[in-house]
Amino acid sequence: MKMGEDVRGAHSERPQKLVLCVLCGLPGAGKSTFARALRHWLQQELGWAVGVVAYDDVMPEAVLEKPSQWKLFRQELLKFLEHFLLAVINGCQMSAPPSKTEAMWKDFITCLKDQDLISSAAVEAQALYPLTKTAVSRPLLLILDDNFYYQSMRYEVYQLARKYSLGFCQLFLDCALETCLQRNAQRPRPLPAETIHQMGNKIEKPNPEKNAWEHHSLTVQSPACASEARLKLTDLLITALENPIKHVENLEQKETDRLIGSTNILHQADQTLRRIVSQTMKEAKDEQMFPYNLKLLAEELNKLKAEFLEDLRQGNKKYLCFQQTIDLADVISFFHYEKDNIVRKYFSKQH
Repeated sequence: MKMGEDVRGAHSERPQKLVLCVLCGLPGAGKSTFARALRHWLQQELGWAVGVVAYDDVMPEAVLEKPSQWKLFRQELLKFLEHFLLAVINGCQMSAPPSKTEAMWKDFITCLKDQDLISSAAVEAQALYPLTKTAVSRPLLLILDDNFYYQSMRYEVYQLARKYSLGFCQLFLDCALETCLQRNAQRPRPLPAETIHQMGNKIEKPNPEKNAWEHHSLTVQSPACASEARLKLTDLLITALENPIKHVENLEQKETDRLIGSTNILHQADQTLRRIVSQTMKEAKDEQMFPYNLKLLAEELNKLKAEFLEDLRQGNKKYLCFQQTIDLADVISFFHYEKDNIVRKYFSKQH
């Protein structure tokens, strides 16, 4: 692919140094403010190129209304990032993915243009986007700004860094739940308080002692970018920059990836199936099902839930036998099918 003379010359001088930085914490913890301050500071003090990809700005608003598509949108955004990373690594223009959510891709392109990482002269109709000299002539830090409250979400970014031997680090903004709730309430479009409470209960903070891949992590107390944290921040970022992850393809690593993925879907399935059982029992009570039948229905539904989770945990494939790989949407769909069969049986006994 063709590229401008300035990009080609700058890239040939030295290998590009890249770091993917996961910025995580509860909504209202101050992540966006922290990211902007960190970007300004690194540009001014260290001369780095810095890009902040705020998931809230790029992901479609409809994702909140369609939780079933949430995981798909996150994976698509990682694909966008991969296209940009490949262009930086190879010193060429960025190509558009063959299939993409147009609105999200447009917001992603705008995000990169606004931060002087791709040329504002890029013509979208050509599906090729020239990089700026800034993007390829300096150390580049990409900050991914999102809640990332599950370990598995952050691990997907680590996998991307490992795939291309990039630097990787994590910054966790530790902020009191009450403070997050107060800040959220002052936003033009606040999240439901219940959502933040749920995230607070679910959040899996970086654990460098347990997970070797989380070794380059730092917890920052609010207010963000406090002066006492700058020395540790600088050390962390430079260490990540100078020590990219080595891409080693082996069976042990593949098994680790598989276990982390299965653990995450097991946790989500457990929570989701509990809610479905609870809602079904409430509807049965509202329909005035006989108490004795209610008791039997609860026993059957809980047994069904346990069997589905065992399917996921052990791969017994009693209910999920048609799938080689399973995602949460599949589990929910199959569970609803089996659950409805059971419920119909008990309602038929009423008449």
